[in-house]
Amino acid sequence: MPREDRNLLQGTLDILILKTLSWGPMHGYGIASWIEGQSKDALRVEEGSLYPALHRMERKGWIASEWQLTENKRRAKLYRLTRDGRRQLRADLSEWKRFAGAVASVLDGTNAPAWAR
Repeated sequence: MPREDRNLLQGTLDILILKTLSWGPMHGYGIASWIEGQSKDALRVEEGSLYPALHRMERKGWIASEWQLTENKRRAKLYRLTRDGRRQLRADLSEWKRFAGAVASVLDGTNAPAWAR
């Protein structure tokens, strides 16, 4: 992933994780895999970004975790969204949609600024 894409992803990683966990509890690898799959591999979430974000979000109370056995009888830490996390997701989605709309308005703009005429 190009450096610029990593910077963009870093700014949106929390909302991507919160959205992923809105479907139900998931382990770290599953979170990264779902984001990559949904984005058709355009967004790659590396362990060095994912786990610090998960720990930070857990400290904020947005997610909770617990160790469980998988179908393969391996221990995995499952993360789930908390009530505060759902509240944060709603707020972030609202802000993200407002921001994305504003960027789209600029990028789709057909009226040149006065100084460019």
